[in-house]
Amino acid sequence: MPREVCLRCRRPKSSCLCPSEPPMETRTRIVLLMHPKEWRRTKCTTGRLACLNLRNSEIISGIGFDDHPRVRALLDDSANLPVLLYPGEGAMNISDGGFRLAVPDDKRLVVFLVDATWACSRSVLRESPGLHGLPRVMFTPRERSRWIIKRQPADYCLSTIESVHELLLALEEAGLDRYPDKKRLLDVFERMQAYQIERSSRAAAAGP
Repeated sequence: MPREVCLRCRRPKSSCLCPSEPPMETRTRIVLLMHPKEWRRTKCTTGRLACLNLRNSEIISGIGFDDHPRVRALLDDSANLPVLLYPGEGAMNISDGGFRLAVPDDKRLVVFLVDATWACSRSVLRESPGLHGLPRVMFTPRERSRWIIKRQPADYCLSTIESVHELLLALEEAGLDRYPDKKRLLDVFERMQAYQIERSSRAAAAGP
């Protein structure tokens, strides 16, 4: 008999990771551009967990986003200052403090973040050339990735939920936002991994 699944976090109801408290309020709107491979995953992605805990966030699935009506609405809204979170040459480092001067007080910061593997994120950028026209931002991570059950390609590579956590830390330090509960996202990330480790241990103990 199949296990009952929570429709919000897409996990078995016995290990549901939906927040017990209301989602956190932030001034910044965080928009995850989720590759279809991530969207179709039956298990909850860390990006989905992040959005469940942040009221001012959303997930948009696709590869080519230039003509997506929701993306266009966010880009064309004169009250928004849209940026793309993507490290590399030319990206403004929020952690250095200089980005604060680039954000007018009357604008709402909208941060687009590609939620995909590094290989798939390159395909999103290739199919969405309009994203290249956005100001690019980055941050300096305070810690290496906390992934235990998955190997990251490099020390600076973080899961989506860790990236959102580090982004909010950097924005708060720059005076651009308030991050009310700094343990919440990392706690749900830790519980997600602990469950997977426990399941693997039980399967190994049961044997073939």
